[in-house]
Amino acid sequence: MYLLIVKDGLVTRYIGPYPTTKTASDDLQRVLISCSNRATWQIHALESSAPKSFNSQQDLLEDEYELKAS
Repeated sequence: MYLLIVKDGLVTRYIGPYPTTKTASDDLQRVLISCSNRATWQIHALESSAPKSFNSQQDLLEDEYELKAS
């Protein structure tokens, strides 16, 4: 999933999500019509949120300590 971020002066607009960068790019033309000429934009990839249990996070911390100690 992708998010279109448009910064126009002090205003930041977050538009999306989009399934592909192509759909975000296609929508960009429509969005830029309402912005000034100085507006900047970026297409940002969203990270998938996989639920983690406390134990899996604790295991990661233990692995990190083991790597530092060896």
